[in-house]
Amino acid sequence: MTHETLTAVFGWMTLVNFGLLALTTGAMMGMRDWATGIHARMFDMDAGDVRKAWYGFLAQWKVLTIVFALAPYLALRLAA
Repeated sequence: MTHETLTAVFGWMTLVNFGLLALTTGAMMGMRDWATGIHARMFDMDAGDVRKAWYGFLAQWKVLTIVFALAPYLALRLAA
């Protein structure tokens, strides 16, 4: 794979991941009570615990996207 191809792959991967993260965050903020109620019943959890789990999931997704997509993209851009 060439340097330009790798840079493009990591760039698109970063955009797709942050786009999905924004979409998921918006959906969870817009449908908070409905989604929390469904997940609380599905997993027999308290509503507060479901919200904490969702926010923890979104935070981990953001960190993983930064580490495995954005950082390599920036490194490849700087190396060009």
